[in-house]
Amino acid sequence: MQNKWIYTIAGVLVFSSFFLGKWMPSDISSENASVSSSEKKPLYYRNAMNPSVTSPVPAKDNMGMDYVPVYADTDNSEKSVIGTVKIDSTIVQNIGVRTEIAKKMAFGRTIRSVGRIEFDEERMIRLHPKVEGWIDEIYIDKTGQKVKEDEILLSLYSPILVTTQQEYLLALNSLKTLQKSPFGDVRRGAEALVESSKERLELLDVPAHQISELEKTGKPKKNLHIHSPFAGTVVRIGSRDGQYVTPKTELYMIVDLSKVWVYADIYEYEIPWIKEGDEVEMTLTSVPGKVFKGKLVYIYPYAEKKSRATKVRIEFDNKEDLLRPNMFSNVVIKSQVIEDSIVIPAEAVVRSGTKEQVFVVREPGKFEPRMVKLGIESNGMVAVLSGIEAGEEIVTSSQFLVDSESSLREATEKMMSSSTEKDKDNEERLKEPKNDHSKMEYAPKNKSSEMSSSETNKAQEKKMDMDMDMTDGASAND
Repeated sequence: MQNKWIYTIAGVLVFSSFFLGKWMPSDISSENASVSSSEKKPLYYRNAMNPSVTSPVPAKDNMGMDYVPVYADTDNSEKSVIGTVKIDSTIVQNIGVRTEIAKKMAFGRTIRSVGRIEFDEERMIRLHPKVEGWIDEIYIDKTGQKVKEDEILLSLYSPILVTTQQEYLLALNSLKTLQKSPFGDVRRGAEALVESSKERLELLDVPAHQISELEKTGKPKKNLHIHSPFAGTVVRIGSRDGQYVTPKTELYMIVDLSKVWVYADIYEYEIPWIKEGDEVEMTLTSVPGKVFKGKLVYIYPYAEKKSRATKVRIEFDNKEDLLRPNMFSNVVIKSQVIEDSIVIPAEAVVRSGTKEQVFVVREPGKFEPRMVKLGIESNGMVAVLSGIEAGEEIVTSSQFLVDSESSLREATEKMMSSSTEKDKDNEERLKEPKNDHSKMEYAPKNKSSEMSSSETNKAQEKKMDMDMDMTDGASAND
């Protein structure tokens, strides 16, 4: 009886060991397989010290450091944009990736340039005589001398002016004689002659006080005065005492310096910021500590040939005569501020000629390329018109290394999708029903048609062999 129990227990142990030996290993192996299949597989391995060096298999660099794996994004919960890449945190730290938040803010710019002070062209006059003659006496004979409005500049002797005065005196005498004539036409003719003679004197720039004196004295003047038309400064004198002058001779150049113009050059990238009416501040080395305020009055419609800069004109008051023409100055143009602009650092933009993009941080170590449309740029910042929203985190340094990583990832995805499409095409081609040539009736063919048919079949078989080789190569790479 005791032996029976011993045999029974022994049989149970043998059966249990057989069961565990047969089933448990397979369960453990299947669990390990599921765990391994759930792990992410790296796309390739990258040198931690030189991210541009990669390897398809694990490797070590010259210093014995292991290459860092770069994993494919296998998160199916969110469809990633082509080119999105996930980089190991070690590489992110080694290459010095820095980020910044896109902000919505008022965006403006202060444009600085060098100004050149010039005369106000609207307050400048060049005096020429209306008749030929000789200068009898000059009263203003120094450049830089200030003159008042209607001040006498010089006296001129001209036979034509003397003759015109005599004609005017004759017309006045005729009017006195015929003023009591019973004939109205004669009286009106004498009046018209006086008016035309006086008008001729005025057209020859004879001053009004000399015409009044001529009417009172009845004697023509030998010398006639030329007066200044407005108050200003004499900047050029073109004649001297005793000189013979004609209407071509420039007697004086007089400029009113109560206002001056300042010209400044604006480069192409600064033109969108300025407009007529902008406030301008100017400083001079000769007047330290004083700020002159003016206004931008005109933007020239063309650019300079050599510098490719656009000239602008600024107007300043100069009542204290501190602004001297031909001086240089420092000009600051305060442009209009643009409200609610999405602004990012200009260094964050990767420009590749035909496109401009930034990298947006989707999660730690995951970077998504984003095409953007840029606006105006100022002081290292640039406005973004479309592509990103305020509050998004963007890469501001080492983005070119991230861009190379993204380009490599994009190329890999395109290559893999291309090979997958080829596999599907080959599977569909193999599933197509083959023609049963045994049931087909053939018409008699000549020798040339048989040769062309056999060559066509050989070409098709060669093409299918090439497609199969490409499929096998893509599968091996995967």
